[in-house]
Amino acid sequence: MRPYLPLLLVVSSLAGCAARTQVQPDSSTAVRPPSTVAPPQQAAAPVVSTTEQDALPLDLEPVYFELDSTTLRPEFQDTLLQLAEAMRRHPDSRVSISGHTCELGTTEYNLALGQRRAAVVKDYLRRLGVAPARIATLSFGEERPLSSTELAKNRRAELNVSAGAHSTRGAE
Repeated sequence: MRPYLPLLLVVSSLAGCAARTQVQPDSSTAVRPPSTVAPPQQAAAPVVSTTEQDALPLDLEPVYFELDSTTLRPEFQDTLLQLAEAMRRHPDSRVSISGHTCELGTTEYNLALGQRRAAVVKDYLRRLGVAPARIATLSFGEERPLSSTELAKNRRAELNVSAGAHSTRGAE
């Protein structure tokens, strides 16, 4: 979704910036300006869905973890609070949380660690009022790295929100 976010913002701001020309009356014409002028449109918030009825205004970042840790870092609590609030406004929405790890450790250990990371995020969302039935967890362990050189980027939980028939990824 990240590569398309700037494009969405540009398109939405261009749509809101369409120039309106008014005919200025001069001495030779008697043209009156329209009696009602639409108010200017504001730039739209980033959305994670492509239809207006399913729009969830979110900018979902992965939740990163320290090496061999399942402790939720304070700087990611705002992201989860934003998600919980959006899910309260959209009762049909669901979230899938995928846990990831870096390549250090065995495959079995990393799958278990990824699952624990996803469970920590699920528990935090549950405490913020999101029903557990609306949250799914999955672990990929070390199988889907974001970076082969920056291992810290691989220690994460990704949030995949779905609203109705559409779903989007918070980060690729």
